[in-house]
Amino acid sequence: MKHTVSVLVANESGVLARVASLFSRRGFNIESLSVGKTDKEDISRITIVVEGDDRVLEQLTKQLNKLIVVHKISDLTQESVVSRGLALIKVKATATTRSEIMQIVDIFRGKIVDVAADSIMVEITGNEDKVNAIEELLRPFGIKELVRTGKIAMARGKK
Repeated sequence: MKHTVSVLVANESGVLARVASLFSRRGFNIESLSVGKTDKEDISRITIVVEGDDRVLEQLTKQLNKLIVVHKISDLTQESVVSRGLALIKVKATATTRSEIMQIVDIFRGKIVDVAADSIMVEITGNEDKVNAIEELLRPFGIKELVRTGKIAMARGKK
């Protein structure tokens, strides 16, 4: 099972390395990792997606709580959340395929962020399924380059 964990940490140098090394020392693979500042300048939020059962999550939570820089850990797996990812996809484009690519991007509410003689760069945001779907639809045109961010997530409502 994939678990999505939100960790509020001190916004200091080396914190991300300490958190990531905690996972690698225990042999857990991080499927997605995203980090950024929050509304408080001294706090950052790390969103981690990790594969494992509830025992794995419990062990990781206990280990994270031992780190002084960790302020709060939230398991968002079973919560009602809003989650997003971002992808930039550079697709081969010719005069004949350009309009079809642009239609696909429009259907997915993506953005064309760069146009060159032989390619189009697409920006797409959304949940993992949406990003995967447009990637698969663009693949037959020829993906020249692709980069994706890690998942970011926030619980809905008062949490």
